[in-house]
Amino acid sequence: MKMRHLVSAAMALFLSTGAMAKDWSTVRIAVDVPYEPFEYKLPDGTLTGFEVDLGNAVCKELALTCEWVVQGWDGIIPGLQARKYDAIMSSMSITPERAQKVHFSEAYYNTPSGWFGRSADAGLDVTSKEALKGKSVGVQRGTLQDGYVTDNYGSVVDVKRYATSDELALDLTGGRIDLVFVDYPVGEQTIASQEGYNDIGEPVKLGDGVGVAFRKRDKELADMFNKALEKLKNDGTYDAIMKKYFSYDIKV
Repeated sequence: MKMRHLVSAAMALFLSTGAMAKDWSTVRIAVDVPYEPFEYKLPDGTLTGFEVDLGNAVCKELALTCEWVVQGWDGIIPGLQARKYDAIMSSMSITPERAQKVHFSEAYYNTPSGWFGRSADAGLDVTSKEALKGKSVGVQRGTLQDGYVTDNYGSVVDVKRYATSDELALDLTGGRIDLVFVDYPVGEQTIASQEGYNDIGEPVKLGDGVGVAFRKRDKELADMFNKALEKLKNDGTYDAIMKKYFSYDIKV
């Protein structure tokens, strides 16, 4: 019994001193594509976007090799837990519910959400349940926007859930839904840029910002990312990347 206790104590000391810590040289990062301008593919198949560029800059700062893994949103947290990749850097809003499953980095950007629809509906009061009654509203399944519309308007609107932001934009322009509620820069790029479509009402701030998600046990990796992101914010790298994709400040 005494020997067993000694072995257990030695193992605990071994783990607590970081002797078993992973020696990171490659980090596999998951993204849900397309989610323009944060992550999307160019015509030649190259993965690009704000978060891809920022993630590559983090890996360069840490002298790590970045490997990007495309993963559908519905299975993105289960895939992390199943060790298909090491981190999620795909516009994942920090919420208490998600924080029970993953360990988040510090928030690295925060953008509002927005309502988008036909320009003819520009005068629609999207804060009024009465005005929205009977409308069909598209959201990306499992997102903060999905929760917001479901909780606040689900009793009066028909909530249509989609796997990707491209799919809900296509159904809007195809006349199959009346409105969409998405991350504002995504709606700006995929919907408001088209003739006859616009943002409607004021943007809505939700949540505490977006963070990189890691497995609960990989706090060391999260700390590495936090330090690198802070360095990139201070040396101007973050701002240079941000200005490639946005005409406004999204930095936290």
